Amino acid sequence: MRVFPEGWGSQVAAVRSNRWGFSLSTEQGALTDPRVLLRLWLTSHFPDKYVLITGCGSGFGNLLARQLDMRGLRVLAACLTEKGAEQLRAQTSDRLETVSLDVTRTESISAAAQWCCSLIFPLSLGLWDLVNNAGICVPSAPNEWLTKQDFVAILDVNLLGTIEVTLSLLPLVRKVRGHVVNVSSVVGRLCIVGGGYSISKYGVEAFSDSLRRELAHFGLKVAVVEPGFFQTNVTNCESFLAGPGGLGPGQPRDQGPHSQGAVWSTGHLEKESRNLSEVTDCMEHALTACHPRTRYSAGWDAKLFYLPMSYMPTFLADAILT
Repeated sequence: MRVFPEGWGSQVAAVRSNRWGFSLSTEQGALTDPRVLLRLWLTSHFPDKYVLITGCGSGFGNLLARQLDMRGLRVLAACLTEKGAEQLRAQTSDRLETVSLDVTRTESISAAAQWCCSLIFPLSLGLWDLVNNAGICVPSAPNEWLTKQDFVAILDVNLLGTIEVTLSLLPLVRKVRGHVVNVSSVVGRLCIVGGGYSISKYGVEAFSDSLRRELAHFGLKVAVVEPGFFQTNVTNCESFLAGPGGLGPGQPRDQGPHSQGAVWSTGHLEKESRNLSEVTDCMEHALTACHPRTRYSAGWDAKLFYLPMSYMPTFLADAILT
C-alpha cells in the first residue's frame, strides 16, 4: 500500500504552511523532520477525502473550494446558480464536482444529499468534512425599519439552512468521524446592527455548541469560524444599501440615533478587508487538523476590536456602540 505520494523520492514537494509553523522544502534534511513526515502522511490521504461546501458561487466558499482542490481533496461544491458552478469548474481540476443547492428548500437539500450519497457509498467512504458557508446579510437595518419577513428571509438561509443541511448529511460525516465547520460571524458574538443577520449568527453559534457536545462521544469535530468584515457578496455595501429593508430610497432616515447607527454600519463595511484567505486558512485548519480549535476568529477587526469588546461589561459595550 502506498504511504506517500508517488514521485516524492528523495525530495519533498515545496509546500508552505504558516498554520503549522514550518515549511516543507526540497532539502534532504527535511525528510528527517517528524513534522514533515506527518504532514506528508496526512496529505497523501487527501485524494480519498470528500468535502462538501455550501455557498461556493462566490466569496469564502468559492475560494475555499479552489484552495482545497489544489490540496488534492475531492471537493463537492454546492452552488446556488449554474453560472457560479460553471465558473468554479473552469477554475479547478476534474476532481471537483458541483451540485445545485438552495438551502431554503427542503427538496433541494434532499436532492443534494442523495447526490452526495450516490458518489460516496459505492466507494464505501463517508463525508470527511461538511462546511456550512452559505449565507446572506440583506436586509439589515434598524429593527423598526424591518418587517417579520425581513427577519425570516435571513434566518431561512443562515440558520435554518445550516441546520437542515447538517442534519441531512450528518450520517455520512458520522461514518468517518469527520468534521463539521459552520461559518458564523463576529456579530454572532457581539451584535452591532439590527435585523436578522446577528440573530441568525447567534443561532449558528448555539447550534454548533450543542452539536459539538452531542457528537463528541462519536469522535466528530465541530468548529465555528467567526470572520470579521470582509469584502464578499454577503457584505457588499451596495447590496446593503439597496436591498429590501436596507437604506434605500423611501426608508425613514429622520429617526435620529437609528440613522446614525445605520450610517456607522455602512461606513464600516466600506473598510472591510479584501484578503479572504485569512478566513479560508482558518477553515482549512479546522478541516484538516487532528485537533481543530472550537472557534476561529479571522480579521484584525474581529481579533482586536469586536471579540475583546464582547467580553466587556454590557454597559461599557453599549456606551461604545451607541
